Amino acid sequence: MSTMSHYYSLNEYFKNKYNKKVYKLSISGKMTCPNRDGTLGDKGCIFCSKGGSGEFAGNASLSVREQLEYAKNKVKNKTKDNAFIAYFQPFTNTYGKTDYLRKIFYEAIEPDYVVGLSVATRPDCLEDDKIKLLSEINRIKPVSVELGLQTIHEKTAEYIRRGYTLELYDNAVKKLHKAGIEVVTHIIIGLPYESVEMILDTVKYVGKRTDGIKLQLLHIIDGTDLAKEYLEGKFEVLSLEEYTDIICKCIEILPKNIVIHRITGDGDKRSLVAPKWSAQKKRVLNYINSELKRRNIVQGSKSGLLIE
Repeated sequence: MSTMSHYYSLNEYFKNKYNKKVYKLSISGKMTCPNRDGTLGDKGCIFCSKGGSGEFAGNASLSVREQLEYAKNKVKNKTKDNAFIAYFQPFTNTYGKTDYLRKIFYEAIEPDYVVGLSVATRPDCLEDDKIKLLSEINRIKPVSVELGLQTIHEKTAEYIRRGYTLELYDNAVKKLHKAGIEVVTHIIIGLPYESVEMILDTVKYVGKRTDGIKLQLLHIIDGTDLAKEYLEGKFEVLSLEEYTDIICKCIEILPKNIVIHRITGDGDKRSLVAPKWSAQKKRVLNYINSELKRRNIVQGSKSGLLIE
């Protein structure tokens, strides 16, 4: 981490681990979520889009291998290393029978150009047999599991309809770590009615438990219940300056060994209601990067920032 004082970027982590440039290929496992199929609810989390937060994932009508090939071809001009992570992103990617998960996960790691597997899921969908499967695959190619915690505050968790307790998150992290599997935790910054202190409390808590973190700006997406409340004037969204200040504070309190996978995130511009400034990704990253340098959180001309 020679070019940074506090910021351990995903770019740098991949270079340290694989000794090459690595890209993540987002694919669909054709699953749903207990928050949508009636098990816990049928509306999903209050912020979640109809695509299950996977608008840039592959076409679910294609096989896993076909999705990988298609996604790889889209970024082939950006890398010469031909090294990729198969990333099951939309919805809950352990919410299925173990035999089915075995089939699609092994299909995903089969190509030589796939150097690892990343699985986005919920802590309440990680039964022992599924963790055993992930551990089995982890002995072949590295596996990481992404957990959408969003907040440690139970009142907010109820408001966003998360559907599980903080204790379930803690237990899932412990089981995954015991199985030798890396954990990446998603945090949403800007959730309604949360103060900066509440956000930092979440980051501090997660920083003691996770291997990596995604700091995600709250996107208000058309068609969600959250968009309805926003348009009714029930809460405001963060400005770029406010968000950047929080990002800097988050990074400063995170342990230096925590890999920061994301500092903002992408939203589908066609369905983005707010904040509109977030659609200008290059401008946003440049602004955040300059502020990180100004505060001496990163050093040098390149910070290694990588947002998927």
